[in-house]
Amino acid sequence: MAVQIGFWDVERRLAELSAESDPLETLSKTVDFELFRPVLERAVRRRSAPSKGGRPGFDAVLKFNMLVLQSLHGLALGRTTYLVRDRLSWMRFCGLGPGDAVPDANTLWDFREALITAGAFDDLFQRLDRAISEAGYLPMSGQIVDATLVSAPRQRNTEAEKQAIKEGKVPEDWRDKPAKLRQKDCDARWTVKFSKGKVREDGTPQGDIAIPHFGYKNHVSIDRKHGIIRRALVTDAAAADGARLREGLIDPANTASDVWADSAYRSEANEAFLAEAGKVSRIHRKKPKGKPMPRATARANTVKSRIRSRVEHVFAEMKGRMGLVIRTIGLARARAAITLANMAYNMKRWSWLDRQAELA
Repeated sequence: MAVQIGFWDVERRLAELSAESDPLETLSKTVDFELFRPVLERAVRRRSAPSKGGRPGFDAVLKFNMLVLQSLHGLALGRTTYLVRDRLSWMRFCGLGPGDAVPDANTLWDFREALITAGAFDDLFQRLDRAISEAGYLPMSGQIVDATLVSAPRQRNTEAEKQAIKEGKVPEDWRDKPAKLRQKDCDARWTVKFSKGKVREDGTPQGDIAIPHFGYKNHVSIDRKHGIIRRALVTDAAAADGARLREGLIDPANTASDVWADSAYRSEANEAFLAEAGKVSRIHRKKPKGKPMPRATARANTVKSRIRSRVEHVFAEMKGRMGLVIRTIGLARARAAITLANMAYNMKRWSWLDRQAELA
């Protein structure tokens, strides 16, 4: 026999979740989501037509909270709406009760499209970064730059179609098929990631393993002190890492001048750029071609690696626990998804830093 759940039953269950240190409750106490309201409502007003009556639309901050939940857990929009209806902790995070209406997947899609059209994601990212700095977590102790590949739905294209896409053209077979064209990602690219092979049982080295990858790339710069993503850039997967250093990844607000990065970022252009910006290069040096790595260089790279490797923890969190992948088509939507993931990571990191400060 079904038992009707009363108001106090829900309150008691929420109190139990709080006693177990509900991470979403902790996150909402750290991040005041009202700080995003001006940007969100400005973006929605640009897209929405004047109201002609009917039920008022869902609150913009509520919908943004749901997008954050989606990024935190690597979910599709439909699954996000289901879990908000299903989980009390998610309802509380969104400011909802068991009887309140929840935006569906189409509503969230339209909301995200409005933010993309208005170019709001960069403003949202910067607003969050200012709030983190104002909370006392200034960018300090230098910065670490790196990039990670983000998978997108693979395309099954012919060689002629691939060549047309590389040339920036729309393949002829797609021009009269708008439904097909909408499902084709002309912005993502293939690349090859090389991984070191394990040493065989007899002790002989194994060659590098080439892993093909299709999708995009998330370029970030984190501050060494707090591990917060301060600058970010999204490109297709084939874009070279080194050239992106000079495209806005260096944070001039960092209180220290040191910049760490792997050997892919070592070039004369980057060294000159950092020197002109008043930064000190801690970028790994490359192995000379056809010669063994000098011992002094190898030791220096090892020292740098102890600091530079901290950025790998950021990527492990985003691609592991947060399950970052691209489910949409095109660079604009990929940039929105990756920027949201960067913001969600920063929110989690900010919340963790606050907890550590309380325990200290």
